[in-house]
Amino acid sequence: MSQANVFMNQDACLCGDDAVRDQAARWFARTRDGVLAAEAQAQLDAWLAQHPQHQHEYDLLARLWGAADALPRTRLEALCQADPVRQLPRRRFIQQALAAGVAAAAVGLGWFGWQYHQLNYQGQLQTALGERRQLELPDGSQLELNGRTRVKVDFSAGQRRIELAAGEVMFSVAHDTARPFVVSTSNGSVTVTGTRFDVRLDPDRTRVAVEQGSVRVQGSGASQALLTAGLGSQIDAQGKVAEPYAVDAAALTAWRKGKLVFNDVPLSEVVEEVSRYRAQPLRVAPGKAAALRLSSTFSSDDTDALLRALPSILPVVIKAHADGSSEIISK
Repeated sequence: MSQANVFMNQDACLCGDDAVRDQAARWFARTRDGVLAAEAQAQLDAWLAQHPQHQHEYDLLARLWGAADALPRTRLEALCQADPVRQLPRRRFIQQALAAGVAAAAVGLGWFGWQYHQLNYQGQLQTALGERRQLELPDGSQLELNGRTRVKVDFSAGQRRIELAAGEVMFSVAHDTARPFVVSTSNGSVTVTGTRFDVRLDPDRTRVAVEQGSVRVQGSGASQALLTAGLGSQIDAQGKVAEPYAVDAAALTAWRKGKLVFNDVPLSEVVEEVSRYRAQPLRVAPGKAAALRLSSTFSSDDTDALLRALPSILPVVIKAHADGSSEIISK
């Protein structure tokens, strides 16, 4: 399983991309030196428009620079007063005072940058088929992404928002009552202040399972549900939220360890789940085969092993088609 300590988009790390930060720093330094020539200004404008992250990093430097004006001048002036115990040569004393002032400014700017990064953050991430990824957001929240997952992060001073466009994510949310953590999908949203829960987006619904804490599942209009540990719900394509029901959170999130756990599950649901981990389609014939029930554990990284074992567990056969797909039919 691959891991990431920084939040990355499809092409490059949005907040850890040193190349983008270096470019932003060089451009910002040039603008501090004076007015840019027309050609240079056009080059800067083109660079800023090339990617939203370019503008983000440049604006962040501008805010950090502006924060220096907020540092009290008395702090530097106090450093410039003579030491009543031991006088230093004037040149050496001024050098030390300036150094101390620069250090104080660096600390102040560092805190401002950290605080700004905590409150304002945007980024994207996606995983490929069979890939699982762990990462930590600036607020300390942990995300575990299943394969074929796409998410977008948008943090502001008043809210932490995650848009789940595809796939499945296990969230471990850092507690912050002042900034609710909202996960939105095409069907609805899930809101928390701090908890552990799993959200999965299927073609026709959004599934939610809570491992710890509580969440509010919101569909369209007044349709909503409050879930606590051990409960789940789902939002259908029309935005209707199902009544809370008991779930086996450990089984539902076994994908984090590369496992598929089925406890007396209809074969139709097994096929739906297994298909998420296969490049080629897997189908089950309607009727008798689809209604068969399965209880077993398999590796999500080797779904072919499941297909090889299935005929010895249930009265079925696996039929391979020319297009690479497979179909489960009754004997």
